[in-house]
Amino acid sequence: MAKIGFISLGCAKNQVDCERMMYRVREAGHEVSGGVEGCDVVIINTCGFIDSAKSEAIDYILFCAELKAEGVIGKILVTGCLSQRYQQMILDELPEVDGVLGTGSYTQVVPAIEKLLAGDTVFDFGSIDAPEEEIGRIVTTPEHYAYIKIAEGCDNRCSYCVIPYLRGKFRSRQMDDVLYEARLLVDSGVKELIVVAQDTSRYGTDLPGHLRLLPELLRKLCRIEGLHWVRVHYLYPDEIDDELIDVIAQEPKIVKYLDIPIQHCNSKILSLMNRRGDGTYLRALFAKLRERIPGLILRTSVITGLPGEGEEEFAELCDFLKELKLERVGAFPFSPEEGTPAATMDYPDGEVALSRAAMVETIQSRIMDEYNEAIIGKTLEVLVDGYDEEFGQYFGRTYADSPDIDGRVWIAGDEDISEGAFVTVCIDGLVEGDLSGYISEEE
Repeated sequence: MAKIGFISLGCAKNQVDCERMMYRVREAGHEVSGGVEGCDVVIINTCGFIDSAKSEAIDYILFCAELKAEGVIGKILVTGCLSQRYQQMILDELPEVDGVLGTGSYTQVVPAIEKLLAGDTVFDFGSIDAPEEEIGRIVTTPEHYAYIKIAEGCDNRCSYCVIPYLRGKFRSRQMDDVLYEARLLVDSGVKELIVVAQDTSRYGTDLPGHLRLLPELLRKLCRIEGLHWVRVHYLYPDEIDDELIDVIAQEPKIVKYLDIPIQHCNSKILSLMNRRGDGTYLRALFAKLRERIPGLILRTSVITGLPGEGEEEFAELCDFLKELKLERVGAFPFSPEEGTPAATMDYPDGEVALSRAAMVETIQSRIMDEYNEAIIGKTLEVLVDGYDEEFGQYFGRTYADSPDIDGRVWIAGDEDISEGAFVTVCIDGLVEGDLSGYISEEE
């Protein structure tokens, strides 16, 4: 039996992959460690999507290389998107790394560990288009919420995005498999399921019949006894139809929070980026969603400095955000990724993209201030995430807050609250931009 440590970087989808590898390792009889010190093998599950993610992954590899040189850890195995993208380059330029597994080879993690322990180098890159293999997970989120990945890969081929080259074509999991996993998670104590995929709205379109099955899946998830919240991430705007809107509006377990990445609103830029729709379509969509789903919180992401974005196009984006007042917006400077069509186009320099992202953040901070001030005095349901020793208070989230992305609600008082409990909180103020309040008896 060997002691195996894991470091998982990047998105929630990558985290689920890491949890599945951890399960395979434990089932093979090895010890899955909560840290890396003293481990025979450390597995770094990387992101390789944009420059900042690549830099973070390399920093972790170099950190582990120092531990290896000091004799604190044994072998280093790099998995995930960075290894899929740079393959031999990782072994050539980072000689401390003992092996690499591609995104199509997660299932081979146990044989890879055995090879490393035998003194061999690992270089394994299976098909990135292979069907997902159903297996258990060691859930690493707090026990009251978990991500559930319903598909892998992407067929959208946005011109700036490298994901299809790293994760392959879009492949939906069978609905029965998703529901079986969901029931196991709820039986283990999960109260909030966060539905993720590269494009959740396309779920089922690659299966026989080519139907959009997300509405049916959501209805069935809502029938699971003991599940309290269902949260949906990564809905592409052109795939949101009336049936999906109705399900979200009608099912009380589905939180009225939608993550819909738009990236921009200018028609020319969206066309260059191979995105469907335009600013007019997006305005109409968001207006329809707000009209039919009362209390809806909208989250999106935008990219500044995309090819084709001049001052006029950026001003249009700013006006769009000021007009629509989306409650949650993440702004990212354009990262020209080698191998993508956008990297060969003319685009503003990096400093311009950064400054524009900062301007979007300023606009959004004002919108968030207005939203938070409007919440003061209201009574909201809050899911308790934990206790902050330094702050001396419990904290949690409302339906309007996704974990590790959005804000917190600080809960005053001396009551002993269980992590994972739902409590009713009267919001009475703000603490460094986060809502604060006290437990109320009011429903």
